Amino acid sequence: MTSNRLNRGRRRALGLLALPVLLLAGGCGVYSFNGTNIDPTVKTLSIQTFQNTAPNAPASLSQRFTEDIKDYFQRNTTLKLVPRDGDLQFEGTVVAYDFAPAAIQQAGGIPGAGANRLTIQVQLRFTNTKNSKQDFEQTFQSQKDFASTQDIASVNNDLSSVREITRNIISDMFNKSVANW
Repeated sequence: MTSNRLNRGRRRALGLLALPVLLLAGGCGVYSFNGTNIDPTVKTLSIQTFQNTAPNAPASLSQRFTEDIKDYFQRNTTLKLVPRDGDLQFEGTVVAYDFAPAAIQQAGGIPGAGANRLTIQVQLRFTNTKNSKQDFEQTFQSQKDFASTQDIASVNNDLSSVREITRNIISDMFNKSVANW
C-alpha cells in the first residue's frame, strides 16, 4: 500500500513538472531548445555571399563571414542550406571595418590612443518567403578593443579576434531572423 502511494506521488510530481513544458510548447510556432521559432512550413535557407564594400577590410573577410554564417545556421537549425531561393533568404554587405582610437590618454603631455577599437558593420537583407511580415533590412554591428600597441595589421592577422566580432554579429542576425528576439 505504501509503495502505491509513493508511485502515485511520483507520477503526480512528474505531471506537475511536465505541465509548464506542455503549456510553453502549446503556443504558436515551433519552439526548440536552441531558442528558434521557425514555422514548420519553412524547410530551406539560402545565404548569398556577403559582399565587402568596407575599404579597410581584409579581402578574405567576405568569404569567411559567409561561411561562418552558413555554419552557424546549420549547427543551430534543421533547415537545409540551398544555393538560392530558400524559404529564408539572407544577403548582405560588410559596410564598415573601422579601426580607431577608443580611449585617449596623456603620455608625457601628449595625447595618444589608450586603446584601439575595431568596429565591423554588416547590412543584412532578410526575406522570409513564407511570411513577408518577418522580412527586414538592418545593419548589425559589433566591436572589440585592442591594446594601443596593436596596429590594424596585427589585428587583421589575429583571426580569432576578428572572428569574435563577426560571431557576435552572426548571433544577432540569427536572433533577429529565426529566434524573434
